Amino acid sequence: MLRSVVCLAGAAGVMGIGSLAGAQRPLPRTSATSAPLLPVSRAMAADSGRRGPTNLIESTAATAEAASASLLAAAAAVRAAAEMAEGLRLVISVEERRLWWMDGPDTLFSAPVAVGKGSTLRHGTKVWDFSSPVSIRRVLGRTAAPIWVPPDWHYVELAEREGLLLSVLRRGVPVRLQDGRLLSVRGENIGLAPADGLPFAPLPRDEEIVFDSTLYIPPFGTWQRRIVGELGGYKLDLGEGYLLHGTRDQSTIGTASTHGCFRLRDADIAHLYEQVPSGTRVYIY
Repeated sequence: MLRSVVCLAGAAGVMGIGSLAGAQRPLPRTSATSAPLLPVSRAMAADSGRRGPTNLIESTAATAEAASASLLAAAAAVRAAAEMAEGLRLVISVEERRLWWMDGPDTLFSAPVAVGKGSTLRHGTKVWDFSSPVSIRRVLGRTAAPIWVPPDWHYVELAEREGLLLSVLRRGVPVRLQDGRLLSVRGENIGLAPADGLPFAPLPRDEEIVFDSTLYIPPFGTWQRRIVGELGGYKLDLGEGYLLHGTRDQSTIGTASTHGCFRLRDADIAHLYEQVPSGTRVYIY
């Protein structure tokens, strides 16, 4: 796996994620565009459905049907607002997986996009919804050469996929590994201090931190929690963690494969970066 691309509750103890895997090994960064996991929430729902009472299944189905109807109504309202709007705006259809840059009734530019895969992931009390948001937003900012800071779900997915335990690495709280070395945070780096007192040695920035069958979540602000190139050359910020951005994997464009953001081809996101100013309204339906 190539490295590419909220805080878990509790003390810096280990949280179990599946079975144990090999010990003390560097794990290259997994791409955020890799094949999606079976979401934990779906697995749990399937299990409870097999053993649960019929009325519980019917109740869940009715709730899902009501939620679907509500989402369709919301999407229809946003689409109507987009069609009536005047001036410059971005319009994105999640169903058609396409974006339009418009001025009044005129389409200035159009491009395919990758959209949210629509699944959910659970870990402890945390629940992540990987759907693209049906909403009316604004472009809050534009960034060239963006750096991705992975959210916690990145580590939860990776730990589950690799059969690793999961632990939060905290500043000022070094972890003694099975071989006696200390894993710790110093400034913007995470590294190892050998037991014999030799100097602190920073870990590589392009690898996940895995020792003793445990994946460690780096603190925000460290180099090991920054991934260069994962978002392509440009991004447009839509708020609440949702972005328009490029990707290392152009083959995903036009698919439902993201964690909620919208991926575009390199040339397309570069065009939008040049043409779309901050403050522009964005209609997502």
